Amino acid sequence: MHQTWLFLHLASVIVWIGGMSFAHFCLRPAAVATLQAPQRLPLMSSALGRFFVIVGWSIALLWVSGIAMFAEAFSAGAHPPWNWNAMAAIAALMTVVFAVIVLRRHPQMRDALEAADLPAAGAALDGMRRLVVLNLVLGWAVVALAVL
Repeated sequence: MHQTWLFLHLASVIVWIGGMSFAHFCLRPAAVATLQAPQRLPLMSSALGRFFVIVGWSIALLWVSGIAMFAEAFSAGAHPPWNWNAMAAIAALMTVVFAVIVLRRHPQMRDALEAADLPAAGAALDGMRRLVVLNLVLGWAVVALAVL
């Protein structure tokens, strides 16, 4: 069962980090280069809203699979390696950052768009961008902890 949990765990990480990388390094710059704010901001809000649903499920699966692998190790009488604890701690921080993005920043952006307040929507999007950069750095640190 360990290989199945590991596959699900890695798939979740790939979706989360890969999606953030795509959004930050590809979607955002392309939208900035080709669209004016009245078109760009609704596009980003809609795309990110869809992405957040997928990431939410990935995070849930990430935690379930991670806890299952911890449980397997303990039930076998082993102590998980130190890096597992470090990865779990960073993942907890990343999950909190994601929650701030989804529960605070994205609703601020949607509300500003509904009010046709493009500067406020842009500020909320910029706040999300900064938090995504933080989560990207943390996510790559977790990957490094896993393999180095």
